[in-house]
Formats: sequence, C-alpha cells, structure tokens
Amino acid sequence: MTLREQGPDGAGGAAGGRRPVRRLERLAAALALVVAAGCSSTDKPRPTPLAPAPQAIAGGLAWRASLGAVDFPLGLVVAADRVVAAGGQGAVVALDAGSGDEVWRADVGARIAAGVGSDGRFAAVVTRGNELVVLDEGRPAWRVRLPGPVLTAPLVAGERVFVLRVDRAVMAFDVLDGRPLWIHERPGEPLTLAQSGLITAFGDTLLVGQGPRLVALDPLRGSLRWQAAVASPRGTNEVERLADLVGPATRVGELVCARAFQSAVGCVDAARGALRWSRPASGAQALGGDAELVVGADANSRLAAWRTPSGEPAWTHDGLLHRQLSGTLVAGAVVVVGDLEGQVHFLGREDGRALLRLPTDGTPVVGTPVLAGTTVIVATRGGGLFAFRPQ
Repeated sequence: MTLREQGPDGAGGAAGGRRPVRRLERLAAALALVVAAGCSSTDKPRPTPLAPAPQAIAGGLAWRASLGAVDFPLGLVVAADRVVAAGGQGAVVALDAGSGDEVWRADVGARIAAGVGSDGRFAAVVTRGNELVVLDEGRPAWRVRLPGPVLTAPLVAGERVFVLRVDRAVMAFDVLDGRPLWIHERPGEPLTLAQSGLITAFGDTLLVGQGPRLVALDPLRGSLRWQAAVASPRGTNEVERLADLVGPATRVGELVCARAFQSAVGCVDAARGALRWSRPASGAQALGGDAELVVGADANSRLAAWRTPSGEPAWTHDGLLHRQLSGTLVAGAVVVVGDLEGQVHFLGREDGRALLRLPTDGTPVVGTPVLAGTTVIVATRGGGLFAFRPQ
C-alpha cells in the first residue's frame, strides 16, 4: 500500500464500545460449535503412505531457526529481505531471509492468537487476551485492547495497522502511536470461519474477505469501494453455507485469487472490482499461483491446478491424499506444499509430478510456505522455521 498521509476517523467511529464486545462474545461461542462439528469425526481416512523420496531436482536445507510451538494460525511475512514469524508463547523474531541470522527477537509477554504482520520495520501480533501489540524493530511500540478475538494476522501497510476481527469487521490504527482511525462494520454473517481470513493490500486499496465476498475498502476512511463474490454458498443450514474466504490471497498482476471455504476457488480482477472466474472446489487451505496456474489442495489433500486467466482445469495430483496439506506456494518451476508429518513436497508446476521431498522436524507444516528470493521458508507446529533452496 502506498498511501502515506493520515486519514480521519470514519466508517463507524473510534475502536471499542460495549455493543461490539457482547456481539463478539456470542460469535466466539458460535465459532466453538463450528470447530467442534468439524472435528467430531473419528473415522478419518489414513494418510497415503509416501513413495520413496524423488530426486528429480536438487535441493536441501539452507538454514533453520526455532520459534517455540505454533498453536495458532501463523502467517510468515517476507519484507525488506527479512522473514518475520511468531511463536505461540509470545516470541516474535525477524531473520535475515538469506542466511537465517537473527535481526531481532522480542517477547510480547502473552500467548499469541494471530500473527504476524510486518512491513519490514514494524511487526504486529494479537494476543489471546485480545491485545494488538506492535513492535518497532523488535522494541515495544504500543499495544491496545481490541473488543474481541482475532485469528487473522494483522496487515501492516501505508503507516497503518489493519486488523480483521472474527466477525469480519475491520479496524485501522496509526502504526506510530496506536491511534484508532476507523472501523468498517457490516451486518455480520451468522457464522464465520475459525481460521485465518483474508486481508491484503492492492495498490491504494485494502482488500478483505467478508463471508464469500472480496471487499475493497478505502484505507484512509474505511469506506466501501466495491465487492465481488467468489462463491454462492448453498446448504440447508448455516454451517453448510459457511464460505469465508481463506487467507492469504494470491496476487497475480491485477488478479487476486482465493479459496472460499469448502465451496469454490476463484480470481477477482481487483483493478475493476469484478469476478474473473470461479470454480466449485472443496478445501480449507490457501492457494498458490502465478500468471499461468493457481494451485491448491482440496478437503482430501488432492492437489488441483487451474489456468489463472480462465479457471480451466490444468492437472490434479492424488499422491498425497489425506496428508493434511498446508497452503501451497508456486515458486518458479515448482509447487511447494507441506504435510502433517513435516515433509515438504516439491512438485512440477506444469504437471504436478513429484520432484523432491525434504523433511523438517516431524510435526505438521502450518500456514503457507513463503518465498524470499530463491529460498522457500516453511514453519512447523513444533516451532521450527526451515529454509530450503531447490535447484
């Protein structure tokens, strides 16, 4: 985001207030029911056994670091040649993306519920006590109490910190002093997804996921610019109609592509505010993509690729079924995805063929792999950061 000037309060007034607290408390209870319903099955299929590790390309571990256990929706951030990450117990760390050397490390003094967002200088997380904590080069800058829980990493951009609450309301703060700038609220969805949502920047526009819609906001005032539905939820009850957009989004030129939970994948022309295409698809993990292909795993860990311009199917890969795959990354000629045993799989972008497999610490790969130059970085539930360089 390129905006530098400060905007006035608007679109709902200052942060806080008793009414949102009560509404968010009720929503948190509803979220717990959704999570319980999704985890109640005891007859989950066994993960597909892995074939011998392929060696069609070379690659290996470049560096590793430790965060402490990750028990929240972690988003890794690459900014200013750094990778910024957070552990569940409160550690926030910035590392040189090339060497893995620590630039700074801090502790926010509380367990983390969502994080991390960073622009390279400032880093932001949200604690389980609903505090937004901002660090300036690893030093405490400010913290503010939020009116309810957050599960999506904050976005730091344009001298602001943007927070997407569990009810999909958006709050903006001045990054320098924590001054609340605006709140954008809309009639709440009956239920929202208890995992990371979508919030990102596109030029001078803030993009957020609200239900199945990609919504564009003016980052100065929080006013609505446009919205486009990625999915048309159908079902006999509120749980079946749950179709929140899953973050992080994939940006490909003027297209922003995302998954609607268990409903669809699609791309929106963010310059025009219009849906380019949408295809039915189950799944709950983020997509990866480039100018040619968008790739993601469905609910059974079947990988599928669609043509980015049109949404036409390109290929599927069934070799990792039921392995609880992470979000996907498309990096040059390879697709990168992690699994429940900490294995990192490198597949051919053109056809999904297995090319290379590298281990981590044996705990699930969480979030979505990120790319820093030629280095692929993943995080694990056990708190490991692993950097690989495929060749």
